[in-house]
Amino acid sequence: MTQTARRIGRSLALVLPVVLVLSGTLAVTSVPWAGTRSDTQMLTASSENVSVRAKPRAPQDVLRERLVAELKQKDPGVALTHLQRAVEERPSLAKYCMSIARELGSAAVRHYGPTRAQSFSRPVCDTSFASGVVNAS
Repeated sequence: MTQTARRIGRSLALVLPVVLVLSGTLAVTSVPWAGTRSDTQMLTASSENVSVRAKPRAPQDVLRERLVAELKQKDPGVALTHLQRAVEERPSLAKYCMSIARELGSAAVRHYGPTRAQSFSRPVCDTSFASGVVNAS
């Protein structure tokens, strides 16, 4: 009887892992996400669907965009006043003041025309606004 039990034990030791692997494989393929239809997406990483994190924008670029929008909504005088205040509050923006003021001058010409844009000119950032108006005219 002990030999029969050993023989059954050995047979089970060989057959049982095969049965478990096959039943596990069948169980995995029968779940809904396994993809029985041909139009189902693969569950793999793809560079197409990965969202790319936007690079942080520089403070001077944020300020420039805000002031150009403000120039169009209100008037260039308000935008120039806010530019001056921004530079006073954050001295690190001073090196960008002239280029921002020139861009505001160009935007003022596009939005208001050269004559009206020049009427808003004032000595913010070394008269760069006026320079932008002249270059855009």
